[in-house]
Amino acid sequence: MGKKKLIFSVTNDLVFDQRMQRICTSLQHAGYDVMLVGFSTKSSPPLSAQVFKQKRFRLFFSKGKLFYLEYNLRLFIWLLFQWADLMGAIDLDTIIPVYYASRIRKKKRVYDAHELFCEMKEVVSRPIIFRIWKWVERKYVPRFPIGYTVNAPLAEIFKNDYGVVYEVIRNVPVLVENSFSLEKEPFLLYQGAVNEGRNFETLIPAMQWVEMPLWICGDGNFMEQVKELVAKYNVQDKVIFKGKYLPENLRTITAKASLGFTLFENNGLSNYLSLANRFFDYLHAATPQICVDFPVYHQLNNIAPVAVLVDSNDPVVLAVIINKTLTDTSFYRKLQENCLIMREKWCWQQEEITLTRFYQKIFSIGA
Repeated sequence: MGKKKLIFSVTNDLVFDQRMQRICTSLQHAGYDVMLVGFSTKSSPPLSAQVFKQKRFRLFFSKGKLFYLEYNLRLFIWLLFQWADLMGAIDLDTIIPVYYASRIRKKKRVYDAHELFCEMKEVVSRPIIFRIWKWVERKYVPRFPIGYTVNAPLAEIFKNDYGVVYEVIRNVPVLVENSFSLEKEPFLLYQGAVNEGRNFETLIPAMQWVEMPLWICGDGNFMEQVKELVAKYNVQDKVIFKGKYLPENLRTITAKASLGFTLFENNGLSNYLSLANRFFDYLHAATPQICVDFPVYHQLNNIAPVAVLVDSNDPVVLAVIINKTLTDTSFYRKLQENCLIMREKWCWQQEEITLTRFYQKIFSIGA
């Protein structure tokens, strides 16, 4: 019997999607024939070499309603003519074409819920958009009885709301022995999507009272507003926009940073119950971080403090916490020591065991 073929669909250009690169690599090594599908734009960098197959659609539209319409239609038509044993929808924005293609072709399907899509600020704050996506969620998630998400609170919501029992597979980095440094350089770091709800409205004004510069490595739908905040508070000399880095280059920067930030506004369950990639990226780099005091982070930090938790949106308070963390040498070193301990436990080598068992079960029981 040949390899089982798995096709996963996302709405990004693949190059910066470390989460799906890890998942697809693990499944390819586990004996599956894996393909990851996304899209590209004129500014997309070349695909990085991977052990799994990759495909990107070139689209006429890059955002908005027409983007989703074009991408979903092209993805559906393409999937109809692909040979596959299983089709995976990654988050809600690919669930419709994957559902209908898998149903027509009579193939297995899996839903990978990286977040509560309808509870993201850019969705929940726009009533019409929210109602559309909520309708999609109510209609299609129950039609994916097999799936997984990134933490237990999200799994509980899917069970209570839609009657689906999803596995928990956390989004943590691969453990690499030389990926950390205890000796840091004098800069702060925000890495990841520069999107609404990341509390830049607190972080940027706080930089007025912090002498160390802040590097922002990423891009997103809130970039222009962040630049306006930088100008408003006159911190142009302290906030440096570095752009997007390839994952391997970003890891080097993260290991050099003195302090990282995992901040969210409490404006929807997606943020409140989040477990952001960057929380673990800083940890694996032995870089202490300032982190929002939301339930999942609170639970993890209680096991071994790797972050300073904050529950205030006051820029002055945040600035005080930043400066104190940087100057309290013994406390800072203790956070680093805990990072070194926990990176051995909170790593992809542990999570991929659950991932491979999940897919083995699907094919062994004929689900």
